[in-house]
Amino acid sequence: MPITVSLTVNGRPVSRAVEPRTLLVQFLREELGLTGTHVGCDTSQCGACVVHLDGRSVKSCTLLAASADGASITTIEGLAAPDGTLHPMQAAFRENHGLQCGFCTPGMVMSAVELLHRTPSPSETEVRGWLEGNICRCTGYHNIVKSVLACAEEIRAGSASAAVAAE
Repeated sequence: MPITVSLTVNGRPVSRAVEPRTLLVQFLREELGLTGTHVGCDTSQCGACVVHLDGRSVKSCTLLAASADGASITTIEGLAAPDGTLHPMQAAFRENHGLQCGFCTPGMVMSAVELLHRTPSPSETEVRGWLEGNICRCTGYHNIVKSVLACAEEIRAGSASAAVAAE
């Protein structure tokens, strides 16, 4: 028997009837068409499905949509400004070649945004530790870490928008 799930996704209220066993990642991708959140492993190992639930990074393949009822969700699609201007973290990944195939990128970016919210000036070791739950099979992580550190530096220098701090 379907249940109704109501939440705010990328600043917009949504409500849908779903099966109780529907995962949050399925809800986002199949019900809302937000396919930037990827399903990579189905076991919560890879981190491709990371979204923000009430400002915290979560692996959306491990949560039932019903458990997010009433919450605010931000997906990779919700980071960019309405005019298409990239979020500072997205821009840093692009400028520092922090992606190759791009499959892990949404989860990496979402995780990194929360890291900078919690730790505005992380060390390389802190970045690597924070991203430990995200797997990239292409880049070897060097440029991903470089991207996160570059975004942190831009924020400290005041040249990036306050979007990261506000996230």
